[in-house]
Amino acid sequence: MLRTMTTNNHCTKFGFTAIAIFFVAVQIVSSAVPLAGQSSKPACFAPEYHQFDFWLGDWDSFDFGTTTQDAHIRVTRMLDGCVIHEDYQSVDGHKGQSFSIYDASRKVWHQTWVTNRGQLLVIEGEFQTGEMVLSGSDLTSTGEKREVRGVWKLVEGGVRETAVVSFDGGKTWKPWFDLIFRAHSPYNAARSMPSLTADEKDADTRAISALDTQYQAAVKANDASTMDRLLADDFILVTGSGKTFSKADLLAEARSASTHYDHQEDTNQTVRILGDSAVITAKLWAQGTENGKPFDYSLWFSDTYVRTSTGWRYAFAQASSPLRKPSLSQR
Repeated sequence: MLRTMTTNNHCTKFGFTAIAIFFVAVQIVSSAVPLAGQSSKPACFAPEYHQFDFWLGDWDSFDFGTTTQDAHIRVTRMLDGCVIHEDYQSVDGHKGQSFSIYDASRKVWHQTWVTNRGQLLVIEGEFQTGEMVLSGSDLTSTGEKREVRGVWKLVEGGVRETAVVSFDGGKTWKPWFDLIFRAHSPYNAARSMPSLTADEKDADTRAISALDTQYQAAVKANDASTMDRLLADDFILVTGSGKTFSKADLLAEARSASTHYDHQEDTNQTVRILGDSAVITAKLWAQGTENGKPFDYSLWFSDTYVRTSTGWRYAFAQASSPLRKPSLSQR
């Protein structure tokens, strides 16, 4: 009896020790899992981070109103899509790079510009009424303080960038330069556009994945304005039954709010970048009500995004017929 009690006591102590170790391990793993999730969660895909997307592209810049080429510029995303990188190659040998980022903590855009001539310019501002307006100051080669203001905006045929300077603290301004960015010709691009780096490909992949996630969220919320921004004007959806829907059709449905979604999420997402096109394939689960009638289905889809002078646009979609739900014996 004493031996039995002693043995049981020992087992009980061992059991409590094991349980204590187990709970400590669970707490460590539980605290680590959110951190792991946070590290892989996209950080820079809120709409504000895409206000400057209209500048993304492969460009030739010209003095506005002339055919005189000033430079060749490539504007891409880097660092998981958080930073917009400009690579400027002037025809006269002047080279520069800028790095632009939306600072969510201050709700401002920041840009740092550096050149092969030792120049540095830091400007900040915001996107307002369709224009990116950034300003700051630097010192001239003679040490004179100069105020600088640059404006980027989408125009017919490309993007226009203008800049003005002031030497009296902003009391008066005079023109500095006026450029228009036009799409680099395909022939020249094939000869001179460098291949995308692994980081650039990765940034594009993440950007496409994020845009498609944004689109699904917009559909779920009947957010017609976001859908309008992401969809190309000539967008076409082809369903598994052979029906087709245009951009206008999808926007009209969203504005009517006739469909309520409890779920509109995709999984098994893959992205393939093919030059200036990207194809994303995923499995979609949709559940909700349409005109009061419930629906619940899954399907596969392939979406095609195209890189344009105003950023990536959702151009084409093809959806399968709803998948058959597994029988009880298959579950």
